[in-house]
Amino acid sequence: MPKILEFLEKRPYAGHIMFWIGLFLIESLGTELDYEHVLQRMLHKAVLTIPKIIAAYTLVYYQIPNLLFKKKYVLFTISFVIVCYLVCVGARILVVYVVEEILRPKPFEQETISEIFADVGMLYRHYYLGAYLPAIILLILKLLKDGFDKKSALEKMEKEKISAELSFLKSQIHPHFLFNTLNNLYVLTLKKSDTAPETVLKLSEILDYMLYRCNDPYITIEQEIQLIQNYVALERIRYGKKLSVDVSIEVDNFQAKITPLLLISIIENAFKHGVSGSSSNSIVSIKVSVENSQMHFEVFNSKPKITQKDLTKIKEGIGLKNTRKQLALVYKDKSSIEVVEDSSSYLVSLTIDLTQ
Repeated sequence: MPKILEFLEKRPYAGHIMFWIGLFLIESLGTELDYEHVLQRMLHKAVLTIPKIIAAYTLVYYQIPNLLFKKKYVLFTISFVIVCYLVCVGARILVVYVVEEILRPKPFEQETISEIFADVGMLYRHYYLGAYLPAIILLILKLLKDGFDKKSALEKMEKEKISAELSFLKSQIHPHFLFNTLNNLYVLTLKKSDTAPETVLKLSEILDYMLYRCNDPYITIEQEIQLIQNYVALERIRYGKKLSVDVSIEVDNFQAKITPLLLISIIENAFKHGVSGSSSNSIVSIKVSVENSQMHFEVFNSKPKITQKDLTKIKEGIGLKNTRKQLALVYKDKSSIEVVEDSSSYLVSLTIDLTQ
C-alpha cells in the first residue's frame, strides 16, 4: 500500500481536511466572481465552505445511513428538504452579512433576514447546487471507500480462515508424528539400542522445526527438504537393514517458497503403512525436484503382504487427506496430486507451481 494511503488509513480526518482544502482551491482559482483580486474571491469561497460542510456531513453521515438506508423514506425526504432550505438560507445570510459587509463598497441596500427566508426561488437558483455538489462528491468517495473497506475486510477474513484451517491441519500433524516417533523410541529403549540417543537428537531437531521454525505462511524449499532428510535419517535408525530408502533431490533454487509441513505427512504415511509391520525388506523412494518454480514431489513405497493394524487408532490416510486440504487452501488450481496403488506398492505424485 502506498505511504499516502497508509497515512490516510491511520488518520481519516486528514483525508477530510485535504478534500475540503482541495475543493476550496479549485473553486477559488477556477471560478469567476465579480471581484478584482483573488483574495477577495477566496474569502467569498471560504465563507461559503461552512454551509457546504454542514450540508455534506448531515447528508452523508446522518440522513442517508440513518434514514434512507433504513427505508425511512418519508422522514428522509422531509429532513432533506428542511436541511437543504436552512443550508441555503445560511449561505445567503453569510454572503449578505459577512462577505458583502467586508467587500462590497458602501453604502448599499442590505436584505433583511425575513426577506432572505422568503425568497425561496433565489435561494434554490443560487445556492442549492453549490451547497450540495460537494456533498454528492463526498458521498461517492465514501461509498467507494466503504466498498473497498468491505472487500478488504472480506479478504482479511478469508485469509484468517485459511490461516486457522492450516493451523488446525498442522496441529493434527504434530501429535500424529510425535505419537508414532515416541512409539519408535520406546521400542529402541526396550532393546537398549545404541541408536536411541541419535533418535532423540533427530526427534528434537524435527520438533524444533515443526514448533518454532515453520510458523510463517511460507518457508524455503531448503528448510522443508532438511525436515525430510532428518525424518528419513530417523527412520533409517529405526529400521536399519530392513529398510531400503532412496532420496533424490534436484533443485535449481533452494530459496523457492513453499507452505510448511506440506510434504512430511505423505512421507510419514509411506513409512507407517509401507514399512512398519513388514516382515521383509521394504522400499521407500522419495524424489523432490524443482525447476523454474515447478515442483514435482514423488513418494513410492512397497506394501507388506499382510496389512498392518493401526495400533495408534489414527485414521489411515490422514497424511494424504491433510495434504489435499492444504493444497486446496493454499495452492488451489496451481497444484495436482495423483495416487497410484496396487497390491504391492503405493505411489503419490504431487506437482505444485511455487510461483508467487
